[in-house]
Parts: sequence; C-alpha cells; structure tokens
Amino acid sequence: MDRKAILMGVVFGIMWASAFTSARVIVQYAPPLHALALRFLASGVIGLVIALWLGQSWHLTRKQWVAVVVFGIAQNGLYLGLNFVAMQTVEASLASIIASTMPLLAAFAGWAIYRETIRPLGIAGLLAGILGVALIMGARLQGEVDLYGVGLCAISVVSLTVATLAVRGASSGGNFLMVVSLQMFVGSAVLWLPALAFETFDVTWTWQLGVAFTYTVIVPGLGATLIWFMLVDRIGATPAAVFHFLTPFFGVLIAAVLLGEKLGSMDVIGVLIITVGILAVQLSKQKPTSL
Repeated sequence: MDRKAILMGVVFGIMWASAFTSARVIVQYAPPLHALALRFLASGVIGLVIALWLGQSWHLTRKQWVAVVVFGIAQNGLYLGLNFVAMQTVEASLASIIASTMPLLAAFAGWAIYRETIRPLGIAGLLAGILGVALIMGARLQGEVDLYGVGLCAISVVSLTVATLAVRGASSGGNFLMVVSLQMFVGSAVLWLPALAFETFDVTWTWQLGVAFTYTVIVPGLGATLIWFMLVDRIGATPAAVFHFLTPFFGVLIAAVLLGEKLGSMDVIGVLIITVGILAVQLSKQKPTSL
C-alpha cells in the first residue's frame, strides 16, 4: 500500500467518524429518517451538478449500475438509516465503535464468498482490532445503554459490509462522482417511504441543526463516499475496509470534543490496540521483496 492510499484512508476515517457526531446533533432537532432522506437528496443534487460540470458520463458499466443500487440501499438506506434512528438514544462514540467492526465481517465475507487469502499476520491484525473494539465496548456497556439502539447499530454494520463488497464492481470504469451521486438518490428514495409512514415532520430550527446538516451533506456525505470509492479502486475492498478501524478513535475523540461525551482510559487503550491491528493488516498485504 502506497503513501497516497494510506493518506486517503486516514482522511476517509476522520471524515467518516465525524458523521456520527453531526448525526447525533441532527437527530436531537429533527426526525432521523426525514433528515437523512433530505441529506441524500441534497448530496445527490450537488454531486450530480459537479459530475456533469466535470464531464462525467451517465453511461456506467452494468456492474456499476448494480453496485449503485446495492450500495444505495445497503449503506445509505439500511446502514445510515438504522444508525440515525439508533442515535436518538445511543451516543455517537458508541455508534462509531460498533461500525468499526465492519472490517472483520468484510474480511470473513471476502474469504467465504470470494475465496480471498488472509495471511496469518493479517488475521492477527484483525483479531487485535476486534480486541480493541471489545475493550472499548466493554467499558461503555457497563453504564446505561439502550440495547434496542445498540441492536440497530449491529444490524446496520452488516448492511455496511454488504455495501463495501458491492463497490468491488463500482470501483472500475471511472465516473466516481457520478456513481456516488446516483447512489445518494437511491438512498433518499429508499428512506422516504418509512419516513412518511412512521415519522412526523417535527423540526426544531436551530443554528446547530443548520451547521450539522450542511456539514453532513458535504463532508461525510459527498467527500468521504467519493474518497471511499477511489480508495477501493486503488487497493481493493478488503484492505480499504481496514480503515474503518480508525472509526473508534476519531469517533470517540470528535464526540468527546464537540459533544462532551466521556473519553475513558479503556478508550485510549482500545484505540492503541486497534492501531497496531491496522498496521499488522497493512503489512500482511505487502508482497515480500526479493533480496
């Protein structure tokens, strides 16, 4: 893995983790599914206009169209939809930690479905990452936690795994911003039905809501997703998925700084173990050099 890919992965990790904090703010003032459907609609329109301005084409490959639909439903509709609902009662830091377990699921699915080989060092790194997450989770679960919300987060991470494997097909053929914009529209369409059926559009208009919504539309909505597609194209779905292990660190840190959520000693220890796990997995992906 080259330096550019590592930089892309770290930037993605920061942007992706920050979405949990901005989402936590949004759901305190607006119904989660309505807010998320509007966010995807706004991100899709902005991304589509920029993509057309850059000369990107509507003519995607068949694999890209399939992946646009799957990614839009699995990540935007299910993963983020369930997370937004859960974060009405679950802290942003805890939601981000649960989401970070995705690399293990992605690696297992890659081995079981696509027969990808995982070296012993890579397995050790994945296990170290899970251990770090478990330490953080254990400390968090000792307090009062809404188990229903945690359950929604757990289901959502499975959906994120499906979405991650789906972009294997969407990462070739170019037109990245067009692909990202179209899957935003898919996510918005999927969410409008449950939003209208189960929620009342009751919004408390505040500057905090405005800032959080705008940030979510532009940074994690368009920026992080675009970087993710480019990263998967550069290094593959399974290696890219490892950067989700950065989510606990940045998710907990950002939530602690901006929302005042607790940052304990086990959080720090868990993050250090996760970092070692990331290094091990990345080293396992390198081809041995000849002497």
